[in-house]
Amino acid sequence: MNPHQKSRSDRLTPQRRTLLLGMLGGAGLSLVGNAGTALAAGSSGTAADPAPDFNFGTGNAVRELFVEGRQAAGGLKAIAPMDVTMMIRVTQMAQLAWFDAVAPYHPTAVGVYSKLGRRPASERATNRNKNIALLYASHRILETLLPTQTAEWRKIMTSVGLDPDDKTENKTTPIGIGNLAAKAILANRQRDGMNQLGDEGGRKYNPQPYADYLGYRPVNSAFEIRNPSRWQPLLGPHDRRLQQGTGDVGAFVVQQFVTPQLSVAKPYSYAHPDEFRVAPPKNSDHTNARAYKRQVDEVLAASAELTDEQKLMAEIFDDKFLGIGLSIGEACAAHDLDLDGWIQAHMLAATAAFDTCIAVWKNKLRYDAPRPFTAIRHVYGGKKVTAWGGPGEGTVSDIPADQWRGYLLVGDHPEYPSGSTSLMAAQAQVTRRFLDSDTVDFTLPYAKGSSLAEPGVTPVKDLVVHFDTWTELNQACGMSRLWGGVHFMSAIEAGWDLGARVGDRAYEFVVRHIKGKVDH
Repeated sequence: MNPHQKSRSDRLTPQRRTLLLGMLGGAGLSLVGNAGTALAAGSSGTAADPAPDFNFGTGNAVRELFVEGRQAAGGLKAIAPMDVTMMIRVTQMAQLAWFDAVAPYHPTAVGVYSKLGRRPASERATNRNKNIALLYASHRILETLLPTQTAEWRKIMTSVGLDPDDKTENKTTPIGIGNLAAKAILANRQRDGMNQLGDEGGRKYNPQPYADYLGYRPVNSAFEIRNPSRWQPLLGPHDRRLQQGTGDVGAFVVQQFVTPQLSVAKPYSYAHPDEFRVAPPKNSDHTNARAYKRQVDEVLAASAELTDEQKLMAEIFDDKFLGIGLSIGEACAAHDLDLDGWIQAHMLAATAAFDTCIAVWKNKLRYDAPRPFTAIRHVYGGKKVTAWGGPGEGTVSDIPADQWRGYLLVGDHPEYPSGSTSLMAAQAQVTRRFLDSDTVDFTLPYAKGSSLAEPGVTPVKDLVVHFDTWTELNQACGMSRLWGGVHFMSAIEAGWDLGARVGDRAYEFVVRHIKGKVDH
C-alpha cells in the first residue's frame, strides 16, 4: 500500500468526492468556507479551537476546504478556464506554499524556498499544525497574487477560526511557519520572468502586470493571412468564454499571444526549456501543400463526425479547472491518501504543469504555428465543406470554409505543440510514478442538454464520462483537441512526448525535496 494511503474505513463518501480539489480547483482558488463560525485566532501565534465542522486534528484542509473551482461560488472571478498560463502559475505557487509550510512537520521533507528547520515529532502527531500552516501559507500567496479576491480568502480563514490578519513570523508556531513559507516563495518568484510587477522591459510608469515585454508581433493580422505557416490571431466576439457572461454587444476583439514571456520564466526542475525542444511542425508548412491539406482534411473530418461523448470530452479538457485540475483530486481520493499524500501529489502535479507550460510556450514562440481555422481558410477559402455547422446545427455540407469554426473556442496562442495535451501528459506521468498506479477513477455525469457549447442540445440524453486510468485520460485529452478543432494531430503527438519528459524531471525534483536530498 502507498505510504500515504489511509485505512479503508476512512474513505471519502460519494458526497465528499463531489468537493474534491484539482490543481487547487485549477488555481481553484475557489475556496468554500462552509465550516461554520468559530473564534478568531489571536495574534499570539496560536489558533483558537476550530469549528466543529472542520477538525484540525483529523481533517484534511486540502481536501475539505479547497474545492474544485467550477462547482463553487467564490474565487474564480479573477482567473477563467482559458487563462491557462496564469492559472498554472498561481496554482503552482499556492501548492508549493502548502508543501513548504508542511515540510517542517515531515520526517524528511525540506522546503523549496524556505529554511524553517524540523519541528519535533510530537507536533505532527495530528494534522492540526499542518492544516494551520498550509492555510496561512496559501492565504498569503493568494491575497498577493489575486488581491481582488481577498474577501474570499479571508472567508475561508475566518470560517474555521483563523485570523487572516495574523502575520506573525514565529518559526515555532504553525501560523508563523505558514507566513514565512509564503514570504520566501513570493520573494523568490516575484522576478521569475512572468512580469508580475508589470515593470519589465524598462517600464517606469503605469505598470502592466503580466504584459509581454519580449516584443512579440504576429506575422498575420486577424483580417489577412500573409503567411499560412504562421499563427493568426482570431477576431471574435467580446464575450469569449462559454456561458461566462455577456460582453459588449457589437464589440469584437483581436487575440493577443497570452504571456509569451512565459517562455523565459524560471523553471523548477530543469535549467532551460531548450532541453525540451520538439521537432518542427513540418505539416504546418504551407509549401508542403499535400501534408498541409491532409491535416486540414483530418480536422474537418473529425468536425463532421463528432459524437456527443466527443463533444463533452472536448469541453471537459478545454476547462483546465475541470479535466486537468479535478483529475488529480480524484486520484488522491481513489488511493485514500492522507494529508501529506494530498499535498505531495498536488505539489508534483502543479510543478510538472508549470515547468511543462514553460517548455510548451518556448516551442510555441519558436514555431509560431497556425491554428486549424487559418489553415482551413487558406486551403479552401470560401468553398463549401462538410463539418460541424455551429451550435445546434449538427453536421452540414454547405458551410463556407472561411465561416468554419471548431467546436471549441480557440486559445490565444500559436498551435504547436498542444498545451492541454502536454499538461495532462505531465500530470499523468508524475501521478503514476508517485502512486505507483495508473488508476484515476474519474467520473463526470452530464444531464441531457447540459453542454456549454450546445446548451439544450448536447447530449441528447443523460451521459456519463468515465476514465479508469491515467492512460485513458491522457489519450482522451489529446484527442479532444482534435475533436474540438483547435489542434492538429502533430501538435497532440508532440504534447504527449514533451509532457511525459518534463513530468519525469518534475517528479525527480519534488521527490528530492520530499526525501530531503537537496542542498540548501
